[in-house]
Amino acid sequence: MRYRNHQGRRLLHLLSAPVIWAVIIPLIFLDLFAELYHHICFPVYGLKRVRRADYIRIDRQRLSYLRFFDKVNCMYCGYANGFLAYASEIAARTEAYWCGIKHQQGGGFHAPKHHDAFIRYGDERAFRRRYDR
Repeated sequence: MRYRNHQGRRLLHLLSAPVIWAVIIPLIFLDLFAELYHHICFPVYGLKRVRRADYIRIDRQRLSYLRFFDKVNCMYCGYANGFLAYASEIAARTEAYWCGIKHQQGGGFHAPKHHDAFIRYGDERAFRRRYDR
C-alpha cells in the first residue's frame, strides 16, 4: 500500500480511480466469456479444467486494520489479478492443445512456462515426429 506514502498525490489518486474501476466492466465480460469457453470447450478437447479457487483469492478485506477504502480496493485487486491469472492458465492450456510450437527467439519476448514443452521454432523434424501419425 505504497500509495499511503504519497499523501501529496491524493487528488491524482482520486482522479485516476474511475479509470481503474472502469476496468471492472470488461473484466466481468471477459470472465463470462472465459467461463463459457472453459465449460463448453475443455470437455470437448479432453482438457483438465482449471480450478478457479487456485487463482482468485479475495480475503484481505477481513483484515481489521485496513480502512474500508483499502478493503474494497483489495477485493478488486484480488479478483482482477486472480481472474487474469486464471484466464491466462485457460489460454495456456488451450495453446498447448492447439499449438505446441515455441515462438521465434529474440526481441525480449518472455515465453510462458508452458512453452518449455513446446517444439523449437522451425524444427520441422521434431514437429513431424511428434504430430505426424
